[in-house]
Amino acid sequence: MQQGVDRILTTHVGSLPRPRELLDLMKTRLSGAAYDRAAYDARVKSAVAACVKRQVATGIDIVSDGEQSKPGFFSYVRERLEGFEARPHQTRQLFAAEVAAFPEYYKKYFREAMMGGAIAPIVPLVCTGPVKYKGEEALGRDIENLKAAAKDAGAQGAFVPAVAPSGVGTNEHYRTEEEFFHAVGAALRTEYKAIVDAGLLLQVDDPFLCDLFGDPALGAAQQRARAEMYVEAVNEALRGIPPEKVRYHTCYGINEGPRIHEAALADVVGYMLKVNAGAYSFEAANPRHEHEYHLWESVKLPEGKALIPGVITHASNIVEHPVLIAERIARFASLVGRENVVAGADCGFSSQATYNTEVHPTVVWAKFEAMREGARLATKQLWS
Repeated sequence: MQQGVDRILTTHVGSLPRPRELLDLMKTRLSGAAYDRAAYDARVKSAVAACVKRQVATGIDIVSDGEQSKPGFFSYVRERLEGFEARPHQTRQLFAAEVAAFPEYYKKYFREAMMGGAIAPIVPLVCTGPVKYKGEEALGRDIENLKAAAKDAGAQGAFVPAVAPSGVGTNEHYRTEEEFFHAVGAALRTEYKAIVDAGLLLQVDDPFLCDLFGDPALGAAQQRARAEMYVEAVNEALRGIPPEKVRYHTCYGINEGPRIHEAALADVVGYMLKVNAGAYSFEAANPRHEHEYHLWESVKLPEGKALIPGVITHASNIVEHPVLIAERIARFASLVGRENVVAGADCGFSSQATYNTEVHPTVVWAKFEAMREGARLATKQLWS
C-alpha cells in the first residue's frame, strides 16, 4: 500500500531518535568492547516496538522501524556489504560549495549539530575488493522486528529504508565507476528483494543524486552522465521488483543551514522519475524548496505513480501548523491528483545514531501529530 483511495495517508522518511540506553549499548558495541549480544538484540527489538507504537499513536499510517538498529546511514553499509575498507584518516569533503560560502557556520554546525553527540564518526569507505552482500542475518532481524511491531501496533503499512548504490563509498577495486555501481547494485538487490518478499515496502535512500547537481567539481555534462549511471544502477538493483512495492527518497544531506548551493528539484526530477519506483519522496517543506511544488505544473507525474512530498521538515524545531500542512498537501493534490499524494517529511530525523538530534525527540512526535491533523483537514477539503 503506497497511497490512500479515500483519504490522505501519512508517512515519514525512516530514521527516528534512538533511546539513550540503546545508544549506550551501540557505542559499546562499536568500540569493540565485550557486550551481551542477546541483551543488545532484545533492546533493539523493544526500541522498535516502542517506536512503531508511538508512530501509530501520533498518526503515522505507513511506519518504519525508526532505523533503531542502525548506527547510521553510512556505517550500516559496512555491516551489510563485503569489499569495503574504512579509512578513518582520509578526509571526505561534504557540501563543498556550502562550506566555502559559510565556513564559520559549518565548522560549528558539523562539530555541534550534525555530528554533535553521534556515537561514532562518519568514516569514509573505500571499495578494495569484490562487493558481496553479507547482511542477511541483520536484515532478517530488522524485518522480523518491524513486522511484529507493526502488527502489534495496528499499522496500516510499513517500509524499510535501504541505501542506494550511489551511497556506499568510493571505488579503488573495479576498473570503471559503472562496474563499481553495478556491482554494488547487484549486492544490494539481495537486501531490496528480501524486504519486498517479506511483504514490506522498500524505500531506496539516495541523497547523492541531489548532491551531484550541487557539486562544483563537476561540469554539467559530468553531472548528467553520473546521474544516468546512478539511476541505471538503482534500476538494475530493482530488476523484477514490482514498482508499487518501492518508494524512492532523495534529499540534500544538510539539515539546518543556509543551504543556498543546493540543486533545484528541476535539475533532479527527470532522473528521479526514471527510477522504477511507485512513489517518490523529496524535500518540499523547508524554505529552500517549498516553492518547487510549482514544478509539477509542467512536469507530468507518470500514470500510477505517487508523490510523497515533505510537508513537515527535519530542518527546524518549529512545529508546522496543521492548516499550513493541509495547504501544502492540497497544492500537490491539485497538480497530480489527490489519490497520488502521501503526506511525508523532508528527511529523516536521526540519520546518525546520536545523543543530540537536531530536532528534539519530543518535537518530532509533535510534528507527526500536526501532520495527522493536516492530513485530516486536507482530506476533508479534497473529498468533500
